[in-house]
Amino acid sequence: MRGFSGYKGCGPTDGAKYLQVFANFAIAESFLRAKRLEAVKAGERTDRAGSPIHNKLLLCIPDTEYQRIRQQLAFVDLPGHLSLHEPHKKQQFVYFLNRGLASIVVATRGGRDVEAGVVGYEGAVGVAVVVGLDRSPLRVIMQIQGDGFRISAHALCAALGATPDLQMRLNRYAVLQGMQVAQTAACNRLHDIKPRLARWLLMAQDRVQTASLPITHDFLAIMLGTDRPSVTLALGELQKDHAIQCRRGAVQIPNRKRLEASVCECYQVIEQLNRQLGLK
Repeated sequence: MRGFSGYKGCGPTDGAKYLQVFANFAIAESFLRAKRLEAVKAGERTDRAGSPIHNKLLLCIPDTEYQRIRQQLAFVDLPGHLSLHEPHKKQQFVYFLNRGLASIVVATRGGRDVEAGVVGYEGAVGVAVVVGLDRSPLRVIMQIQGDGFRISAHALCAALGATPDLQMRLNRYAVLQGMQVAQTAACNRLHDIKPRLARWLLMAQDRVQTASLPITHDFLAIMLGTDRPSVTLALGELQKDHAIQCRRGAVQIPNRKRLEASVCECYQVIEQLNRQLGLK
C-alpha cells in the first residue's frame, strides 16, 4: 500500500480503492479480449494479439505476405467522429477497417463539408502512401463506430517490396477510391436527392452489414451536400415506399429491394468496381 499512501492526501483506504479500480479495469479489458478471441474460427487470420481479421484486403493476400506485416498490425477501436486524417497533414498510419464506416470528406474554407467517398471493411484509409503521397487535402472521419487494424505508414511501405500482391491490391484500391470520388461528384451534381440518398444508404449498409444505420438527418445533409429539409423530405418519400423506417438517431432498412428500386445508376457503377477487385 506504500505506493499509494505515500502521496499527500491519499491514505491506505484510498489506495485500496484505486487498486480495486485498476483491477476492475484489467478484468474488463481481459473480458473484451476474450470475447474477441471467442469469435476466432479455426484457420482464421488474427493479429499478433489474437484479434480476428475481417478486412477484405488483409484476407485476400497470400498468407506468406500477411505474416510479413502481422507483427506491425495493431488492433484499434474506432469510435464515431474519430478523425483518421486531417487535410494537408502527414498520414502517419494506414487503417484497415474491420467494422464501421469512414467518410472521405472534402473540407472547404467556408466551413462546409461534403462527402466524396466511404470506406468500410472492404478497404483501407491512407492508401495514398503506397504511391508516395503522404499528404491529402481530404479529411477522413469515422461516421459509424467500429474497429480495425493500424500500421504505421513507414512500416507498410517498407514491407511492400516483399509483398507484391498486397502492393498490387492497395494500388488498385487507391485507383478505385479515385473513381468512387469522381462518381460521387457526378452523382451529387446531376441526380436528385432521393436517389442520391438511396445510394448512400445502400453503400453504408454494404459496409457495416446491419439493417440499422446510426445516422441523423443533419449528418446526411452534410454528407450529401444539401440541406436538412431536403433530406427529411427524401427520407419521408423512401419511408412511404416502405424501403426504410426512420427512428430517432437511426435509419432502418427493412426492405432492401425497395430501396434498390429508388437508387440511381451510380450505386451499381461503384459496386461493380468493388466486384472487379474481389472486394464484394
